[in-house]
Order: sequence, then C-alpha cells, then structure tokens
Amino acid sequence: MKRCTLILAFMCIAVIQGFAQTNIFSTNKGAITFFSSAPLEDIEAKNSKAISLINIASNEIAVRVPIKQFQFRNRLMQEHFNENYMESEKYPHATFKGKINETVDFQTPGTYDVSATGVLNIHGVSQKRTLNGKLKIDSSGMTLSTNFDVLLKDHKIKIPSIVFNKIAEKIAVTTTFSYTRQSK
Repeated sequence: MKRCTLILAFMCIAVIQGFAQTNIFSTNKGAITFFSSAPLEDIEAKNSKAISLINIASNEIAVRVPIKQFQFRNRLMQEHFNENYMESEKYPHATFKGKINETVDFQTPGTYDVSATGVLNIHGVSQKRTLNGKLKIDSSGMTLSTNFDVLLKDHKIKIPSIVFNKIAEKIAVTTTFSYTRQSK
C-alpha cells in the first residue's frame, strides 16, 4: 500500500510539473510604429514582426525588431529607409534588453505604470535608456505599451542635406506587445 501511495505521489508531481507554467511571457507579433514630422513631409512606418520576452521571475525584458519589416505607404521611402539611413543589411535588428524597475504582481490583473532600464541598440549604436510604459495584466496574458522618442544623432543615423527638411531629427516611437505565457 505504501508503495502504491508513493508511486501515485510521484506521478502527481510529474503531472503537476508537466503542466506548470514557466516564468516566461513572449510574443512574436509586437507592433511598432514610428512617426517623423518634418516641415515638408510626415513619415510613418509600421512593423508587426517584433519579438519580445519578459521573465517575470527576474523582471528582465528583451525586444528584437527586424528593421526590414517596417512598412511605409511609399515603396521608395521604404527603400531609402533600409538602404540609406538604417543600413539594414549591416544592422538588421534593433534591440532593447533591460529590467523592469517596479515590483509588479504578475498574478494580479490590472494596469500598472512601469519603466524599464536597459540598453537600446539601433543602427549598431547602444544607448542606456529608461523607457516608460503601461503594463496591463488579464486572464489571457499581458500587454505592454510604450511611447518614446529616438534622436537620430544618438544612433549615428545620418540624413543627407538634400532631404534634411523631409526627415525629423527626433522620431516618435509607439509600441504594443501582447504577451502570452510560454509553455514548457
């Protein structure tokens, strides 16, 4: 009888561990939009192929954005963006790796003001940044939204003088990541 109880206990532990959730939330469909308002022309691009992970045990966050996936309303703009400004063959991804600063109870539904401090790498240039956002937790997962600016000079992105009036020196970036818990 003891042996049967012991075997049953081990089986229950194995089943519970098999169904246990990990501490990792992820998405591979993060949405990023950037907007440039300049005297001669407004430029907007969207990308829905960003990937991100949040480790809720350590508060670490990582984001990777494929530069070539930004879509513009004008194909020529997209070509110039990739070839002349972002040099996306040489620098195919932008990344952010950091840590959420606030203590968040990831088990409690609600909306939380959060910030993450880490390294933003765009165009091969890393900058230490603190980005602010809203984290919404509900039964289906988490959604993280941020708005921040990127100065082109901070990432050594050069704008030719001929198009200087068409592209702003400061780009407004908006992100939305909808995370689900990663299963083992």
